[in-house]
Amino acid sequence: MDAELAQWKAQGQYFDYLGFDVFYRCEGEGPALLLVHGYPFNSYDWAAIWPALTARFRVIAPDMMGMGFSAKPSAYRYTVADHADMHEALLADLGVRSAHVLAHDLGDSVAQELLARKVFGEQAYGGWDIESITWLNGGLFTEAYTPRLMQRLMSGTPLGDLMSPLQGSALSRRILEPTINEMFGPNTKPTREMMETFHEILEWNDGKRVLHQVGRFLEDRRIHRNRWVRAMRETSVPMRLIDGPVDPNSGAHMARRYTEVVPAPDVVMLADDIGHWPQIEAPEAVLEHFLAHVERVTASR
Repeated sequence: MDAELAQWKAQGQYFDYLGFDVFYRCEGEGPALLLVHGYPFNSYDWAAIWPALTARFRVIAPDMMGMGFSAKPSAYRYTVADHADMHEALLADLGVRSAHVLAHDLGDSVAQELLARKVFGEQAYGGWDIESITWLNGGLFTEAYTPRLMQRLMSGTPLGDLMSPLQGSALSRRILEPTINEMFGPNTKPTREMMETFHEILEWNDGKRVLHQVGRFLEDRRIHRNRWVRAMRETSVPMRLIDGPVDPNSGAHMARRYTEVVPAPDVVMLADDIGHWPQIEAPEAVLEHFLAHVERVTASR
């Protein structure tokens, strides 16, 4: 395992979620900050901004079920609602009653569900306050989301089940890598070493075997779209979108849709060459705009 990834794992811990081990990192002092990672990797997505965040917040960053260093059962229904339950259970276990939220990709959908529960009084593990939300690139509005062909085939057709026995093979790597590469900006493509780290995250505990099952959250986005968007339109929680514009899935076109749907939208567009993983591709810019958002929220109270 890559040395930095191994260190990340060694500095984490586990909590019991419905009989499954869920990995998380919790570090720092100050206001609580919940980091909700995306698909298909894990909390290590936040590594580049972790030191700066933990210097100012009590940062809580779990790996979702089926991803990273958390349990990856094959007989499991990976839904956005279940991911939201897990995050609420972890916050309750840690005694957190309020937190800022920073979310990315699938994490945006999980944060939308968490927000909807707050707005509509449906929180599963007791009430907690959302101090602010910062969205990074993700499928906030399913009508504007344009997933890659391989993602649609693997998660929305029988192909995922058929190819499951081959996951982790040289063939599956050759299929997956172009999709990952396409999601990054033209000047921030992953190095060979970074790509190997991605594979180590995906393959830990035979994780690629359930990758297509976890990816079926696309249907949840369609089903819950109106409820999630209604919560975003009705909430008083301060929200900011920080967007990498050349992301083919949820770049500038998603930001435009955000400005059409969300009242008084707060949108920050990053440099024109930043893609789907802004916290990896432009960590300093993400930090700058995230901290400015939180500071403005804090100052207004």
